[in-house]
Amino acid sequence: MTGQPRPEDPPEYPTALGASSLESITLLGQDLAADVMGSVGFGELSFWLATQRRPSPGETRVFEAVLAALADHGFTPTAIVTRLTYLSAPDSVQGALAAGLLGGGSRFLGVTEDCGRFLHEVLATHDGPLPGDDAGWDALALRTVRARREAGEFVPGLGHHVHKQGDPRTPRLLEIAAEEGLVGPHLSLFAAIGRVHPEALGKRLPLNGAGVCGAALADLGLPLELLRAFALLARTAGLIGQLAEELRRPVARDIFLSVDLNNRPVAPEPHPSAPDTPGGPHG
Repeated sequence: MTGQPRPEDPPEYPTALGASSLESITLLGQDLAADVMGSVGFGELSFWLATQRRPSPGETRVFEAVLAALADHGFTPTAIVTRLTYLSAPDSVQGALAAGLLGGGSRFLGVTEDCGRFLHEVLATHDGPLPGDDAGWDALALRTVRARREAGEFVPGLGHHVHKQGDPRTPRLLEIAAEEGLVGPHLSLFAAIGRVHPEALGKRLPLNGAGVCGAALADLGLPLELLRAFALLARTAGLIGQLAEELRRPVARDIFLSVDLNNRPVAPEPHPSAPDTPGGPHG
């Protein structure tokens, strides 16, 4: 059939990313050794790989500020499981890192994606032009928060289990974005939510640092589908730090023994949803 590849034609797999030949390695159309190594920072390169456009210095600064904000947050479950996995399998550093990354979900790290997507949906469904001043953003934010409350839903990025008086990452990232002229609609709406939500909820909650990171990444034009991936990229560096510290000052064994030596046997307790019949659901 016309237009169909002939059996002898080799398949093609186009990519604008990395490619190698006998003489050179190219990446994003650049000579890796001559143009990238020693000239392009890792944060800049990560942005470039994801967007296939080289970021401006301001975009790189905001992006790298996000990575720094998300790299490590202490003994979170992702850090603990990384250390425990390394204790169990010191021959598998990749397994320890993977274990920690797999724990990046709705309660830890996932709010970056959740907040970015939420803000984008509000903006995409907004009728008419976007606000041009703080008063307009405040009105949109107030309608948004009230609608979420009426629906019995939380506002992603609002609240933090530790930083109840304010997450220090949030004002700093907003400041950096403002300095670089990169406060777009997502950050504008998120900041407005921070200003007006007490009127709708009757209490003041902090704007989550991971949430503001999602807003900043969305304003940078990064794919919404990959927002959590950037959080995981940042946390990978943090988990490497956790493993490096585990080598110097190990705590994983103490954590394991604390649970192992202090467990308390109790009688079996069926799950409330289990059928009340002998033999359980297959009885």
